[in-house]
Amino acid sequence: MRKLILIKHARPLVDPAVSSEQWRLSDEGRERCRLLAEALRGYDFPTIVSSTEPKAVETAHLLADALGRPHRSAAGLEEHDRRHVPHMDSREFISLVALFFKQADRLVLGGESADAAYDRFAAAVDAVIAAEPAERDVAVVSHGTVVSLFAQRRAGQDPFTLWRKMGLPSFAVFELSTGKVLEVRDRV
Repeated sequence: MRKLILIKHARPLVDPAVSSEQWRLSDEGRERCRLLAEALRGYDFPTIVSSTEPKAVETAHLLADALGRPHRSAAGLEEHDRRHVPHMDSREFISLVALFFKQADRLVLGGESADAAYDRFAAAVDAVIAAEPAERDVAVVSHGTVVSLFAQRRAGQDPFTLWRKMGLPSFAVFELSTGKVLEVRDRV
């Protein structure tokens, strides 16, 4: 049974003066990548593919080193576009994310609706799946909001609940033939 493993990047170093798509991993995030690699060791993916955002690239690089596998980045796997969203307190941000999931066709937070973010991300994931060997698993390092949108639309998961549940790092495993969620490892 072929699987898709969608991995949420490790904990970044939050810098309110820098847009979140430019954040790099914190020391804790880099350390947790070793534990993440151990949790992923039993899956049969030949390559680790990441979004182009530094925190995802760095997570993929550390996993690739620990697992002895190559990694590459692919366009379209990035987080929902929040480039021009100022840093805000957690409660306000969480409320806007909940609204983002509920009003998927509207611009609620940032420069991309949930529908647009899903369409971009799903097309990129499907391209990665098509490029990997048909008998092997597929591993993608990306971001919580787009992973949650994917799980909603491909596997019927509640996106806000999953988004809140997934830690930094974490992962969800899908059966490729059915879209069924096989496992959610919300903390590593």
